[in-house]
Amino acid sequence: MAAIVLLSGGLDSSVSLALYLETSKVDLALTFDYGQRAKTKEIDASRRIAEHYNIPHQIVSLPFLQEQTHSALVNRSTELPRLEFEELDDLEGVTRKSAQQVWVPNRNGLFLNIAAVYAENMGEATTLITGFNREEAATFPDNTQGFMTSVDHCFKYSTQNEVTVASPTVTFSKSEIVREGLRLALPFEKIWSCYESGEQLCGQCESCLRLKRALIHNEAQDLLNTLFADI
Repeated sequence: MAAIVLLSGGLDSSVSLALYLETSKVDLALTFDYGQRAKTKEIDASRRIAEHYNIPHQIVSLPFLQEQTHSALVNRSTELPRLEFEELDDLEGVTRKSAQQVWVPNRNGLFLNIAAVYAENMGEATTLITGFNREEAATFPDNTQGFMTSVDHCFKYSTQNEVTVASPTVTFSKSEIVREGLRLALPFEKIWSCYESGEQLCGQCESCLRLKRALIHNEAQDLLNTLFADI
């Protein structure tokens, strides 16, 4: 059984990788460049995480996806949404609007289908590892178990060597993901969980806020100070 991790260099995909490695090997890490604001930081972070776990790493460029999206995650002329801690669970209001503003058309579906091409070339049954989670699934339907099950069903028809999707974090909240990262001694200083591409995590986008809240819940004050220094 082979395995490929879809590695953004962020919290979720990095912890998913670490969890999967507890019981199995991973043959390849794929990182996608679709013109996202944080692409430079994500590519660097994913490279460092892959090196840390001694996994071959490859960048897949998707310029057409950049052309086909007006998402604030890609379009730098559109301001990224900024939230407050108390708004993170406003699933019918601010948080849902934030998700809509950073939505990239069929991103996870596209990534998994591209990864399935690499999987077929493995020549054996292959698992695609993703960093989905319960918390963001509330506003991003392509983070859910239902989405994974549907993709698995499609792969039965579109692949020949039993390509399947797995996400060790799919039932976890961000706090639970951080907890597992701490347990597994994940090198948190190597990850990049921010929509921006500055010198340090912005501390204001939804991705940063969810990471900060999870660190606080886990009483990881030293990490909080390190990752969000001067914020």
